[in-house]
Amino acid sequence: MENSCDQFDAIVVGAGVMGSSTTYQLAKRGLKVLLLEQFDFLHHRGSSHGESRTLRATYPEAYYAAMVMDSLRLWEEAESEIGYKVYFKTHHLDMGPADDKSLRSVIANCHLNSVPHRVLDSHQVSDEVSGRIQVPENWVCVVSEIGGVIKPTKAVSMFQTLAIRNGAVLRDNMEVREIESDDLRGGVLVSTASGERFWGRKCVVTAGAWMKKLVKRVSGMEIPIQPLETNVMYWRIRDGHEAEFAITTGGGSGSHGGFPTFASYGKPYIYGTPSLEFPGLIKIPVHGGRGCDPERRKWEAPDPDALASVKEWIQATFGGRVDASRPVIVQSCLYSMTPDEDFVIDFLGGELGKEVVVAGGFSGHGFKMAPVVGQILADLVVNGEAKGVDLRHFELARFEGNPKGNVKDFEDQVKFSNSYEDEVAISAASPN
Repeated sequence: MENSCDQFDAIVVGAGVMGSSTTYQLAKRGLKVLLLEQFDFLHHRGSSHGESRTLRATYPEAYYAAMVMDSLRLWEEAESEIGYKVYFKTHHLDMGPADDKSLRSVIANCHLNSVPHRVLDSHQVSDEVSGRIQVPENWVCVVSEIGGVIKPTKAVSMFQTLAIRNGAVLRDNMEVREIESDDLRGGVLVSTASGERFWGRKCVVTAGAWMKKLVKRVSGMEIPIQPLETNVMYWRIRDGHEAEFAITTGGGSGSHGGFPTFASYGKPYIYGTPSLEFPGLIKIPVHGGRGCDPERRKWEAPDPDALASVKEWIQATFGGRVDASRPVIVQSCLYSMTPDEDFVIDFLGGELGKEVVVAGGFSGHGFKMAPVVGQILADLVVNGEAKGVDLRHFELARFEGNPKGNVKDFEDQVKFSNSYEDEVAISAASPN
């Protein structure tokens, strides 16, 4: 380790949106930072690629709204630094049965967290969007001014570019195999599959779907994060209706505004974004998928039952405006699921103590909060704590004696086609 180029204040493992945001935040504070990625930068094998992610502040859990609001400010701050947009505003619409516990919690938390919103009945929502959405008589809808679409690949590239501008070192095709305590100097030694070694005062692991395998290999600790393969589906808007489902730069979901991002609570949970990345197409997937080993993905077509449910929902909700016969584009993506669908943000502990911070299990809804997660992780590296943020819900200790994690009064949003326990067993039996 005589070469000072091999020594860093912080080493970040995993260059998806969370690792890239963290690297940017650390470099911006003047730290010497190394970001390592096992594949090519901006690859399509994980959770941070593609053309759209939803931004919303409407959550059944009370502790996410403030994180979204902080992230909204940080998204715009990063955009001002880079000089181009990755976040495109519109309103957000949640809909579902009036007695749905999750949706009722969404409404309660909007009040609790002062999230601007309106609750509409089925007739009012039809008027709100000029008849473009039809819901059953016993449904309600929550319209929030805070919504929009984030361009994910473009956003990851933005954070990496800003990190480089602030002096960070980025290396791809560098698979991390070991993270060890340096008993002589303190800090950690990070070793790659190619034989290179780096020393860091601290290490942040944001390995996405590979988090569980990597943490077990370097520490022996089992983190309950299960990869899930999901399918993103785009559907054709029928001729003459394309403009009705398009997003507009000014936002708005009324008769003179753009189409909102949306989520439909119930069975299954369906979500979508307005037409933006592919003109004439609208993204409408199911929030769920199949447990998998990220090294042994099957790249399968959508589950037939899930596909049938989306077709039925599109026909009932949009009528003849969207062709529900089949999706015209299907893309594969990975979620990293925890049993309670909450994040893991904590010191790893054990022999690595507070030298290593882990962040994962973003469970299909974390992308929008990448800026604030990066800020939190930078705080943990620099200060040993994240001031002004309550991380109790994200601690590893929540799984001790309670494998399901945080207790909630409503149903899970993400549905597995196989049981969590079965897929954990499959993953554990797979080679590291």
